[in-house]
Amino acid sequence: MKIEVYADADAVALEAAKFIATEARDAVASRGKFVMAVSGGKTPWVMLRELAQQDVPWKGVHVVQVDERVAPEGDPDRNLTHLRESLLEHAPLRPEQIHAMPVESGNLEAACAQYAEMLKTIAGSPPVLDLVHLGLGPDGHTASLVPGDPVLEVTNADVGVTGPYQSRRRMTLTYPMIGRSRRVLWLATGAQKAGMLARLQAGDATIPAGRVSRDRAVILADRAAAGEVAEPAKREVA
Repeated sequence: MKIEVYADADAVALEAAKFIATEARDAVASRGKFVMAVSGGKTPWVMLRELAQQDVPWKGVHVVQVDERVAPEGDPDRNLTHLRESLLEHAPLRPEQIHAMPVESGNLEAACAQYAEMLKTIAGSPPVLDLVHLGLGPDGHTASLVPGDPVLEVTNADVGVTGPYQSRRRMTLTYPMIGRSRRVLWLATGAQKAGMLARLQAGDATIPAGRVSRDRAVILADRAAAGEVAEPAKREVA
């Protein structure tokens, strides 16, 4: 697993946007649609605003969520709040092309099944996403696949729910769903990610991120995050 290294987080966001735009054009040309799953975070919101400036066949794009905090609609903790701000205000994307995780449901387990069924309607059965964007936590989590949570062991469902993590329960795509995707795009920025990025690159399965399939995966990182990765495994791009 190689890592492409850029000067800073803004450069990572721009290159990620270019990468996604290329994948979107290829997917729409070959399959008529592009279904991508997006995680939260400061760099991803910049990435999405940059994506709005790229040549993207927006009519064929569907955006789903990698994970979401259980919180009311409009809550600043919600990934959806920032996702809508980043895309709907900057790109010619219709609101119905963003598919929100139903975390306001009173029955979260049933809501997971509901979201999994929605994924089938736009991405086939079993659903195969064209691209999954993932981040990396300082504790080694990715999506809301967090250390020690039973959701890590889910093998028979594409969407799961966690226990409390950083004061919130979460809904998340599971390993099987992520593993079927055509492309995984990792973004890692900041020195606090350096240790975990080195472990991810090395395939350390003792951290949640290290259990994600390495096939068809690309990592874009800034210099700070890539500081502990061995030289042969990374390529300085800019």
